[in-house]
Amino acid sequence: MAGQRRWTRKELMALLDIRGRQARQELYDRADAVRREHHGDAVHLRGLVEFSNICANDCLYCGIRAGNAKVDRYRLDDEAILALARRMGQHGQTTIVLQSGEAPSPDGDAALGRLVSRIKAETRLAVTLSVGNRPREVYALWRDCGMDRYLLRFETSDPELFARLHPDCTLAERLRCLVDLLDLGVQTGGGFMTGLPGETLSTAADNILLCRDLDLDMIGLGPYLPHPDTPMGLSQNSHDQDPERHFVALAATRLVNPDAHIPATTAFDALFPGTGRNLALSRGANVFMPSATPVSRRADYQLYPGKPCLDESGEACARCVLGRLSALGRQVGQGPGHSRRFRPVAGHPAPSGGGLEGCAKNQTKSL
Repeated sequence: MAGQRRWTRKELMALLDIRGRQARQELYDRADAVRREHHGDAVHLRGLVEFSNICANDCLYCGIRAGNAKVDRYRLDDEAILALARRMGQHGQTTIVLQSGEAPSPDGDAALGRLVSRIKAETRLAVTLSVGNRPREVYALWRDCGMDRYLLRFETSDPELFARLHPDCTLAERLRCLVDLLDLGVQTGGGFMTGLPGETLSTAADNILLCRDLDLDMIGLGPYLPHPDTPMGLSQNSHDQDPERHFVALAATRLVNPDAHIPATTAFDALFPGTGRNLALSRGANVFMPSATPVSRRADYQLYPGKPCLDESGEACARCVLGRLSALGRQVGQGPGHSRRFRPVAGHPAPSGGGLEGCAKNQTKSL
């Protein structure tokens, strides 16, 4: 955006290497001030439904990778998902985030589009999908069904590091998906893991600059936490000796991307139990995604160890979040919380648009 500082790679590397409690606190305070200036004190609540842990990929650190035989696979049916969606408004949640493993199929992708249309027709929620790489025409179908946003983290800007972690995909393919989504006028979220084995200061800087260069609407980042039942289960986070560096990366991301929504991700609570997401909200984040996944299935959707709230109902999670926000002096965001920079494409639905008619019209030609 015009008038904003254009950070260089060298400047950003120096910022990410900042040391000392006082210097870091000053950085956090700057990030919090930028967050307040661009987004106010409202925190948008987006109910997260992990509707399936079926995945065709074998990412070397992920607990629901296809090769993990210890996982009890599941998929919630549409009626169960709709029941969860209908309750979200009672807790200030104005968006439903539907997340799953990556398991593309023509029938499954078409069915997901129909589910999006039903949610849009039967609730007032915005809809975010996060189900991995797809062809452009599938993203276009989901947009026409009413999808407002899509989350797809690129995880690292380093192609070689990406290849070591993701045998089923390339960084170029992931970036192609993000560019397609942006070009289709979908509010697009990306992001990265912090402290990956092999990550350098230059990699960390490039991660943040890639978010800026893509002009993402939302940026999700969180600590690398390998699941123990994976090939990388014994690998260490490169910030293990200085875990505050995860928050330094978050604060730097806010300074470089002032207009983007940044969630306080659950991985921060996994690494800093009970305080991680609170700290994230005071160091640049402005979105919170309470879990609405049924308690009976939460333990089956563990991408990483130490995931919080496994035994809390959606209602209990919602009450806990409201208490945390109150303690921080923050308010629940009103309305859908769309991107401040949303750029609808001429001839295509505006946010919260779409519906059964547009979705049905495009089912055949898109799939």
